[in-house]
Amino acid sequence: METTAGQVPGYRTKFRLALAVAAVALLSAPLSAEVVKGDRDFGEYLSSLCVTCHQLSGKATGGIPPIIAWPEDQFIAVINSYRWKDRDNEVMQTVTAQLTDEEIAALAAYFGALPNQPEAK
Repeated sequence: METTAGQVPGYRTKFRLALAVAAVALLSAPLSAEVVKGDRDFGEYLSSLCVTCHQLSGKATGGIPPIIAWPEDQFIAVINSYRWKDRDNEVMQTVTAQLTDEEIAALAAYFGALPNQPEAK
């Protein structure tokens, strides 16, 4: 007599467990510049959204940190932490929730390519 998958003891439990593990792995995969390569020109086009508050000079103003010359992967990680509400800032959460992975990668490429400017003395 042949046994089918539905008749193997614990088959459904093992299948569901494997499916759950696969889903968690897919959902927890980090987004990085390798996943979506940023287009600098597109990032420059989108940058007006950011430079409304963040200075292109690289200076912090009114508690708003500089965002130029960051490594792309760091920029993406920080933006995603606001997007996923791991970091607490209502304005940044609202702005980043509207961005796609492609837009975040483009912004990371643009701001990461800007030179860090020394403070004026």
